[in-house]
Amino acid sequence: MSKTKVIAIANQKGGVGKTTTALNIAAGLVKAGKKVLAIDLDPQGNLTNYIGHDLDELPTISELLQQIAVNQLNSESIQQSIRTNAEGIDYIPSNILLASADMFLSNVICREQVLHRLLKGDAFAAYDYILIDCLPSLGILLTNALTASDSVLIPVQAQKFALDGLEQLEQIYAMVKENINPELEIEGVLLTMADNTNMSKAVESALTDRYGSKVYHSKIRRSVEATNSTYEQKSLIATKSSKLGAEYQAVVDEMLQ
Repeated sequence: MSKTKVIAIANQKGGVGKTTTALNIAAGLVKAGKKVLAIDLDPQGNLTNYIGHDLDELPTISELLQQIAVNQLNSESIQQSIRTNAEGIDYIPSNILLASADMFLSNVICREQVLHRLLKGDAFAAYDYILIDCLPSLGILLTNALTASDSVLIPVQAQKFALDGLEQLEQIYAMVKENINPELEIEGVLLTMADNTNMSKAVESALTDRYGSKVYHSKIRRSVEATNSTYEQKSLIATKSSKLGAEYQAVVDEMLQ
């Protein structure tokens, strides 16, 4: 059986389409016949909401991290934490408890490897892909995500100052690659909210200069479809004749090639 590929979807700038990208890449991979798990690693729980999660009493990623931090995780907790949405995407939701992760992880030995230890569990080996929707900040949770991942996918909004946040993300990426996870690679850089303005073209050109072939040929255009999709709690890929859905499917095809 092939090894599970873990991809962090990260950019510490908010509003770049991270969650939309995470869910639609997951939906596209499921459509391509892959077994996929999406993990919401953001206390705001945007992916949890977008994926159509109904609140329940079962464990979330917050409880799993707390349990593994004190070596009290059992396989039942993991099984209970994994839900499946209407489109067949398995997911582990988040909740606001995750906002205190810095606190409950601060005294843990190798605290940046807690998520990595969690994903070593047998339940996760069944997946072709695990996608981690990261929070827009540069703390212990992002370090955990990069430590646990094979690669990082970076959505970048086609807007002024879009490249500013990338420098800090690159520093954390380089630090994790050098000191903790030498296998970490850049999966790809995805231009989101693109349009025909000079600004959008300038950002695309700057990204190509910086990342070369890592920039996806497919880009995601600016459209109200994205907002409607989150409101309807349904992926763009599952939305009939969605232009953005076709664009995300093209990104997935590039990934699979």
